[in-house]
Amino acid sequence: MTGAQEDFLAAARSAARLLSGPELTAAWGRPSALPEFGVAALAGHLAYQVLCVRAALAEPAPVQPCVPLLEHYRRVAWIGAAPDEDINVRIRQGGAETASRGQAALVRQVEALLGELPGILTAEDGERPVRLPFWGPWSLTLDDLLTTRVMELAVHSDDLAVSIGAAAPDLPPGTMERVIGLLARLAARRHGPVNVLRALSRAERAPRTIAAF
Repeated sequence: MTGAQEDFLAAARSAARLLSGPELTAAWGRPSALPEFGVAALAGHLAYQVLCVRAALAEPAPVQPCVPLLEHYRRVAWIGAAPDEDINVRIRQGGAETASRGQAALVRQVEALLGELPGILTAEDGERPVRLPFWGPWSLTLDDLLTTRVMELAVHSDDLAVSIGAAAPDLPPGTMERVIGLLARLAARRHGPVNVLRALSRAERAPRTIAAF
């Protein structure tokens, strides 16, 4: 099993624990900490980050060219999009649909898949091209796809925890290193490496933000 596969499973198991907690039960119908995103829809979006991996692996090998990880983020439509733009509306609607049968059904779906995924992933080559249907005309290697999902799971687990008053999930150090490494590369691309260097080492010269997105 590759490092990306191990980190994905760690992040997915952590998300499953958050999804099954009583804090989510109590907050299910409330707004989340994200603009226009209800707690239930955010929970569905978090769960989707696990569920979509099996869907991607079930598809035939994509014919679309495989691009590097940062090129993928250069092409995606959601970076920089306003909350009311079509891509973000569709993301919220997709989360709501995934969660539409309620918390218990959502947890059962995620936990059932987590019982299968270790065996599924162990049998797969991390360099295998895969693709999600809402992307444009490109694909990623499986390990790069899993890296994108680890980041999504970490970020949206924190979003959900803040929204429902739960403790932020404590991911393993190696898993967080993968997330922080990706976000740092995206931040350097957006703001320039010198600004990231200064933000991390020289507060007196740091820019106001080095947010990756």
